[in-house]
Amino acid sequence: MGRVEEIIAAIASLPPAEYRRVVQWLRVREQMRWDGQLNFDARAGHFEFLFEEAKRESTEGVLREWPPAE
Repeated sequence: MGRVEEIIAAIASLPPAEYRRVVQWLRVREQMRWDGQLNFDARAGHFEFLFEEAKRESTEGVLREWPPAE
C-alpha cells in the first residue's frame, strides 16, 4: 500500500469530529495554495488581458455589471 492509500485509509477510519478537523485543515491549506497561485499569476501579468477586455468593453459601452443585477 502506498503512502496516499495509507493516508486515505487512516482518514476513512477517523471518528466524525477528527474527520471534520482534517477536512477543515485541507480546505484552509488548499485556499492558501490557491491564493498564492493567484497572486503569482497576477504579479506575472497573466490577467492583463482581462483588464484590456474590460477597458475595451467600457469604451464600447458594452461592459456589464458583475454579478448581474437581479
